[in-house]
Amino acid sequence: MLLSNRVAIITGGARGIGKGIALKFAEEGCSVVISDVLVDEGKKTVQEILNKGKEGAFVRCDVSTSGQVQSMIDQVIAKFGKADILVNNAGIGGVPKSITEISEEEWDRLLSINLKGCFLCCKAVVPHMKERRYGKIINLSSLGAISPPVPTIHYSAAKAGILGLTVDLALELAPFNICVNAILPGAIPTDMWNPLVPPGIDKEIFFAEIGKTAAPMQRVGTPEDVAGAALFLASELSSYVTGDRILVGGGAPLVARFMK
Repeated sequence: MLLSNRVAIITGGARGIGKGIALKFAEEGCSVVISDVLVDEGKKTVQEILNKGKEGAFVRCDVSTSGQVQSMIDQVIAKFGKADILVNNAGIGGVPKSITEISEEEWDRLLSINLKGCFLCCKAVVPHMKERRYGKIINLSSLGAISPPVPTIHYSAAKAGILGLTVDLALELAPFNICVNAILPGAIPTDMWNPLVPPGIDKEIFFAEIGKTAAPMQRVGTPEDVAGAALFLASELSSYVTGDRILVGGGAPLVARFMK
């Protein structure tokens, strides 16, 4: 198994992409810590991991609050003795709006969770990784960081900020054998996408139609698609890969998506 004897922290791991990554890592022998504000769903995901005979734990944490982040990392180290892998997946979506419609409060909240949360988690875990001279940090950005499909400037700005954080941190931590990379998911329908579904429209039909034009592969993606990329970056298959990014978008934003 690719992640035997490894310990991973997955923020926002209760559902969606985070859950898909958590289950994939557990299948590969990893002990998984789910960090989320969704307590019931987080514990349910951990139970799925335990039911597979793997080791898992849940820690409630609001990643935008430094005290909670530090407490979460401390609990992981106390229980498992180490943290080999950090997946910064926690985030919220932004409803498409013009810049003139986005309030300062909306801007601050989204960047506090999506970008500041990534910074705080990295800041708290890095000393432990440096001490052991090993670590894998995977930051979830978005295709919207480089090719936004609709105007969501606060969301796109936060996800673009994650790319900057990733390459800078990769440079700093490379001498310590710590790899830092980013994944840019494309159209991966999760609960975060629900507000985009028009009233009275079947969600599956809606996303199937989006998939026809969202990517050259003519389908939307799944959490499992992202989990495969995360597994590569978390394993020794990518031991010489750092400061890089992987687009998981079925070929988007290639020009070919507009061709018939």
